[in-house]
Amino acid sequence: MQVMKFGGSSLATPDRFESVARQVRETLESSAVAVVLSAPAGVTNQLVALCDDTQATDIQAITAPWQARYPALSDALSQWANQLEAWCQGIALLGHCPEGTRVAIASAGERLSVLVLSHILEADEPLQLDPAGLFLGYGPRLDALVDLDASRNKCRGLREKQPRLAVMAGFYAGHRDGGQCLLGRNGSDYSAAVLAACLDAEELIIWTDVDGVYQCDPRLVPEAQKLRQLSFSEALELSHFGAKVLHPKTLGPVGRFHIPTWIRSSLDPSLPGTRIDTQVEPSDKPVKALSSLNDVVMVSVSGPGLKGMVGMASRIFAAVGQAGVSVLLITQSSSEYSISFCLNAVDERRAVNSIEDAFSLELASGMLEPVSVQRDLAILTLIGDNMCQAKGVAGRCFTQLGRANINVVAIAQGSSERAISAVIPGDCAARGLKMVHQAFFDSSMPLELVLLGCGNVGSELLRQLESQGHWLAKQGINARVVALSNSQKMLVDTKGLSLAHWHQALEAEGQPLDLEALKALSQDLLNPVLVDCSASNELPAQYQAFLEAGFHVVTPNKKGNTGALAHYKALKKTAKQHRRRYLYDTTVGAGLPVIENLQNLLHAGDELQSFSGILSGSLSFLLGRLEDGVPFSQAVHEAMEKGFTEPDPRDDLSGLDVARKVLILSREAGLDLELADIKLTGLLPQSFASLSQDEFLARLPELDEAMAQKVSDAKAQGKVLRYVGRIENGEGQVGLQAVDANHPLHRVRDGENALAFLTRYYSPVPLLLRGYGAGADVTAAGIFADVLRTLNWMREV
Repeated sequence: MQVMKFGGSSLATPDRFESVARQVRETLESSAVAVVLSAPAGVTNQLVALCDDTQATDIQAITAPWQARYPALSDALSQWANQLEAWCQGIALLGHCPEGTRVAIASAGERLSVLVLSHILEADEPLQLDPAGLFLGYGPRLDALVDLDASRNKCRGLREKQPRLAVMAGFYAGHRDGGQCLLGRNGSDYSAAVLAACLDAEELIIWTDVDGVYQCDPRLVPEAQKLRQLSFSEALELSHFGAKVLHPKTLGPVGRFHIPTWIRSSLDPSLPGTRIDTQVEPSDKPVKALSSLNDVVMVSVSGPGLKGMVGMASRIFAAVGQAGVSVLLITQSSSEYSISFCLNAVDERRAVNSIEDAFSLELASGMLEPVSVQRDLAILTLIGDNMCQAKGVAGRCFTQLGRANINVVAIAQGSSERAISAVIPGDCAARGLKMVHQAFFDSSMPLELVLLGCGNVGSELLRQLESQGHWLAKQGINARVVALSNSQKMLVDTKGLSLAHWHQALEAEGQPLDLEALKALSQDLLNPVLVDCSASNELPAQYQAFLEAGFHVVTPNKKGNTGALAHYKALKKTAKQHRRRYLYDTTVGAGLPVIENLQNLLHAGDELQSFSGILSGSLSFLLGRLEDGVPFSQAVHEAMEKGFTEPDPRDDLSGLDVARKVLILSREAGLDLELADIKLTGLLPQSFASLSQDEFLARLPELDEAMAQKVSDAKAQGKVLRYVGRIENGEGQVGLQAVDANHPLHRVRDGENALAFLTRYYSPVPLLLRGYGAGADVTAAGIFADVLRTLNWMREV
């Protein structure tokens, strides 16, 4: 025999009832069937409302769809409605709803379902089973359990007879003290499991609105996959820690009698669903599924009275039990100073009051400290039979939570080693679930970019990301831009923006730029990366807040590292504290790996002795053009057109941009310098600094003759002009330098950079780096490389 249970969503309309009837008839062709029914969707809530407010529901409206579809049921439906109205009149007269009446009203929806389906299946002669006569319940009448052994004895005749088709209402049973009782949340599933156990069914199929059990909640993690199989022990752990499609009470009867149980979708019966059984196929994965239980509190009992005192734990949990509260998780400090345990938040007050009553003397004498409660928590649990044979599972989990900057409040592991639980802040539950799922079930490495600044460099970076999408996918990198902005508007989609026509989308659909909203995106992302491609002076002040929110920060903007020394150190400290990457290799040398190489040397114990180099691709290009005889003003315009300069070319021509780069290298080498400490000689008169950009560009030709003379004087000595930055004896300086043909910088021009690091390891021959250090393409490529360096994820599968 097969037991089929149909939930409320499967019975929501007359058409859904007809579909259920077809499924039953198809199954009858190969097996005897017992059908257990919930109330039609929404009906139980309407009925429960009647218990407290007899005017809350129009009873006739409940029966109207069935009377319209099945006129032959008119008398039976009227009798059903009349009984409800009689109960409501009794409630009105008494002024309250007695417990027995509440049970009868709340379970009337299930009886309605039996009435309708039995009519549709009338030709198949269904036997209507009365759960109040078959099942013996005990405990609270509104949340009872079924005495399985007693119920099996009562069902002996039915078990031996094995009717071809039986239909039964779920959710209620008879009570050992007389009358009826409800079976609580998921009561109809529990009814079906009890019936399957009482009839020695071959299998139980729970037909619902989902197509099986998933690795974790697919509403929170869309990438979660459906599980083909679960063992009863795995399913019990999942149900205990929050999987709503399962309930521990349901699994008890079928697990005891080893009855295979399926979770399948009545909305699409062609889907196979998830099978729960004693024996499952072997798997090479240690973790089968994840669960997240929200709205949890952690109660802690602590004090010197706990240490070495036999029986204190039993007294604590006896008090909790007397309050009728279920404990979800227990943890105890190794010093025996405190015991902590987690409860559903709705049970907090009852449990705490009971503990305070039981330990009133100890609390009054100071042997115990006041009971403390930590609220707004969640329990994240890893579940799998293979976990007991695998090493490092807990390490992977806690590493992921650490990467997400999620604090672990408490840890617990079951003695069977099938479950490892972490208590975390409730507002981090969804993010924690995504992070841990990524470690155990998703081999792709996520990159979620928030791009600020869509000028030359930002636009080129977007182009490179789009063109490299196929290559990234082949490397297992799931890269997407989730937000981009210019100085006024932003475009956001956490699923990933289309980069094909982002200009038009930003213009047409962009919202006002809101940095706080962008920071908040980190709660929905796995590996968020802020990429600042702007030249803004204000945005670098926000880097620290973005790091604290969980973002990596990648930037070619030099303002962040060349402001106050205290701010620079705070950024580095924050990145380290929050386990985020702060990467800025393109602030010096654009696409050349200058800072990365310097950091590698220093991490290996090397020490910078001196540095010299051409650090400005724009000035490298500019001085090369002067060498070719091009007027200074024309060379500046050419550099601007090629995208070699900063938005305001005076940042380059003043030497300030090079001074910033020297400062960055100095600070990386451990020198505590401010920008004012860099000795700077620029290419512009001081008077040009106060001009507007348009005025400055208009007056550039005034400098042509003087610059031409400098080039000529150097040439007369067999030398060329180069703009050089240096670090020596703990000092930095920047300025023009005439170099002859024997100097290593003589041939460096046309946008190239060249850098020489003299260190303890690289001496007397320095470490040399040379290559193009300007242009949107190479700078964007350098940013791209920094973005990929945030992928400090391990492939776990």
